[in-house]
Amino acid sequence: MPILPIDSGRYGSKEMREIFEDEKRLQYQLDFEAAVAQAQAQIGMIPAEAAREIAKGARSSKVTLARVSELESVSEHDTAAMVEALSEQVSAKAKPWIHYGLTSNDVVDTSTCMQMRDAFSIIESKVAKLALLLSDRAVEFKAMPAVGRTHGQHASIISFGLKFAVWAAEMAKHVERIQQGSKRFLLCKTLGVVGTGSLMGDRALEVQKIVAQNLDLYPVDAATQVVPRERFAEMQFCIALIGSTLDKIAIEIRNLQRTEIGEVAEPFRKGQMGSSAVPVKRNPIKSERVSSLAKMLRALVSVSMENVALWHERDLSNSANERFTLPMAAILLDEMLNAMTKVVSELKVNVEKISSNIEMTKGQIYAEFVLEALVKKGVARFEAYRDIQRVAFAALESGDHLFDAASNDKSISKHLSKQELEAIFEAKNHLAASGKIIDSVAKMVRNVVKA
Repeated sequence: MPILPIDSGRYGSKEMREIFEDEKRLQYQLDFEAAVAQAQAQIGMIPAEAAREIAKGARSSKVTLARVSELESVSEHDTAAMVEALSEQVSAKAKPWIHYGLTSNDVVDTSTCMQMRDAFSIIESKVAKLALLLSDRAVEFKAMPAVGRTHGQHASIISFGLKFAVWAAEMAKHVERIQQGSKRFLLCKTLGVVGTGSLMGDRALEVQKIVAQNLDLYPVDAATQVVPRERFAEMQFCIALIGSTLDKIAIEIRNLQRTEIGEVAEPFRKGQMGSSAVPVKRNPIKSERVSSLAKMLRALVSVSMENVALWHERDLSNSANERFTLPMAAILLDEMLNAMTKVVSELKVNVEKISSNIEMTKGQIYAEFVLEALVKKGVARFEAYRDIQRVAFAALESGDHLFDAASNDKSISKHLSKQELEAIFEAKNHLAASGKIIDSVAKMVRNVVKA
């Protein structure tokens, strides 16, 4: 019976959840045992026939989760139970060579990295898709002036498309982070009890290199009994960082959907209910879900950092919590990517509201550009600043439009004609380098995704 929402399938895609199911995890471990035996046979460390039997047994589907659980109930050691169950599938001649030179955490850590190898493959594909989608929306709205806000206040004119371009650029960087980070954290370890290579002697590194290559992983540089937990912490951080970017997007969408702003709205399908009590509500529930789950991802980073400092060559203080942290992180990020991709692809953009919001402050948003024009006319910056501030604050009090107030103020109008002021108070004239920035980001995103 499911206990957590992840168990019930509420979050994450089927393909992502399957990676972390018990049966699948067992098969990753068996595949690792097979790969090690085959590598050892390749260099003459164990008999070739034994390696063939071990690989065949590992891939036969005869080593079942039920049998491993039965054996574990006696040994109270999950890896030992898996090895014992595998040994039941081979001849007496092959039995001594199962798990040869390995320790439990060679199996546990490498199989975890195999899981994360497949999880990151899904994540990278979805991050790349979202980067392209955001890039397309940036181009779509690059010529649309909108309110740029700082400290929650109207600050200056922005291209509405620039919002999407900023997000697209970061999603593309996340693709690069995954690709670059994989070499550091998708690791293979076959170095035994305390990281020396132990029973495999001076050919241990040769075995590890072959196994890593066959499993599409990277050989660990040096380890104790376990892969250094800095590497797992980096995986956790990479996931949380992607989640935080999604949270940033979600928060902006949630804010722009507020009744008082109304510039965007999440998709709302027929039959959907925003509130059990208020029939007219259209709540940004997908964005709110993304923000909620992002908090979980960031909290899990703290746990992974605590796991870095273990006793001597290892202890078990990391083991139990890691059964939760990486699977939860990958599944929740998958859910967040699915949700945000749907939101962005179907986001309703209210062009009329975006335009009307620019005029909400009756021209106050153009103060920066009036200041710039006066400075270019030779007026000292602070003199111009004080004149504009005086006129703008008075207009705010009286409810006048800043254009009219500036046109009627002698200290401003003696430097700027009405025609010049009209050009200043035209939003489309203040997009500056926005178009070039957006086009540059679009090109960068496509290069990263193609690579």
